[in-house]
Amino acid sequence: MPDLTQFALYFAAAFLLAITPGPGIFYVAARTLAGGRTEGIASSFGTGLGGMVHVLAGSLGVSAIVLASAELFTVLKLIGAIYLVWLGFRTFQSARREAKTMLEGGAPAPAVGARRAFREGVLVEALNPKTAAFFLAFIPQFVNLGTGHVALQFMALGFISVTLNTLADVVVAFAASRIREGAAGRSGVIRRLREASGGAMIALGIGLAIAKRPAL
Repeated sequence: MPDLTQFALYFAAAFLLAITPGPGIFYVAARTLAGGRTEGIASSFGTGLGGMVHVLAGSLGVSAIVLASAELFTVLKLIGAIYLVWLGFRTFQSARREAKTMLEGGAPAPAVGARRAFREGVLVEALNPKTAAFFLAFIPQFVNLGTGHVALQFMALGFISVTLNTLADVVVAFAASRIREGAAGRSGVIRRLREASGGAMIALGIGLAIAKRPAL
């Protein structure tokens, strides 16, 4: 592992990166606004597990192979982008259908549930090659080659980063749920929040689709 000074620098950098608004935070916020606190927290842990997929792949060298191949990077990127756009479109359409149902006197549609939100969070993060690029560019700077066990060091440092990211996402989920709860009883506001959430997911998907492969 890095010495104490290097580890402190890594932890500080990872913490700042965790609390800096990015696609992961925006996705969790959108999911929370659309489905509530439980779904937001579940999606936070889902994206955390998806991040660990990249950490494990990076420690084994798989991520480097993907990033070295323009074709593999593009395929993974497009799959992730299409999935995000589909989630956003589904959220947007669900908000519209629920509003119409309630106007006609029907019951609101049930939330997708924590399990589904967790699974979707895993897929959203695992299918994002930009996360792999980040870990491969960031973590190796703090790996101590002199002590050996490079793969284990990579995994340990990656776990710390993912944990900080997940904690930040959980805080965002609580904050977004407060906004949603503040709009409780106002169906029009809830509908607009859910539509905005769907639009945010679609925008994230489009942003992923046009992302360029990092230079190696």
